[in-house]
Amino acid sequence: MVRADWGSIKALLLALALLAAPAQATELDDLGTALAEAGQGRVTEVIDGDTVVLDDGREVRFVGIQAPKLPLGRPNFPEWPLAPEAKAVVEELIGGRVVAVRPGETGRDRHGRVLAHLFRADDGLWVQGELLRRGMARVYTFPDNRRLAADLMAAEAEARAARRGLWALPHYRVRDAGRLPEDADAEGGFQLVRGVVRDVAEVRGTTYLNFGADWRTDFTVSLDSAARRSFQAAGLDLAALEGRELLVRGWIRSRNGPMIEVTHPEQLTADPALVRPGQEDP
Repeated sequence: MVRADWGSIKALLLALALLAAPAQATELDDLGTALAEAGQGRVTEVIDGDTVVLDDGREVRFVGIQAPKLPLGRPNFPEWPLAPEAKAVVEELIGGRVVAVRPGETGRDRHGRVLAHLFRADDGLWVQGELLRRGMARVYTFPDNRRLAADLMAAEAEARAARRGLWALPHYRVRDAGRLPEDADAEGGFQLVRGVVRDVAEVRGTTYLNFGADWRTDFTVSLDSAARRSFQAAGLDLAALEGRELLVRGWIRSRNGPMIEVTHPEQLTADPALVRPGQEDP
């Protein structure tokens, strides 16, 4: 009579259970199907918090996000807070590892860099999503690169609500539209601004969303004809934004007060993670 080895039996049962269990879907499985494929590559160099070099020579800029910037040899360019830390997180996540490359709608930028979403090849981790969840980047979309924008926004909102990473610093706080005219350190930077649209006006082919009583001094959003077509294609009525509280993201410039030029719908969102007045400063 052969005596059963209970240890061997348990090992066999565990192996059979693993074979029978369905494989857990990864972020690559869930999100990668919406994107084109461009092979794989091993990360040989991390340039900064949103740019890497692969072993096949491709320099990849992470599409859809903006990490804090390093000077990278640019004269008189101040290092943004948490820029070294963002680079270190990228090195931790994918330094020396193989990644799946999924290009954006526009595959290269004017510098010749590949614009792509990256996923770890071994476990499918979405690099952009993880950086946003850790608070090491902000969502930064373009009219010609908007895929996965809703997923990007959700990951950013999670980190912002928890005040992770850059969201714990005053430098990156969500700005209050009403205080923006006096907020000198916001001018010229990429900012997120909260406010209520007071009125919507069209002047000589440009649509303006006014967030204050005086358009000459208060915060305003401008949209040209191409931007309006983008909103129309998405089924969005700009006039219906009057009275709505919005989160606006973009580069602030001075034109009759602080202004952001909006080019596509993802720059204007109603955000559940939006902080209330008096809570925006850590």
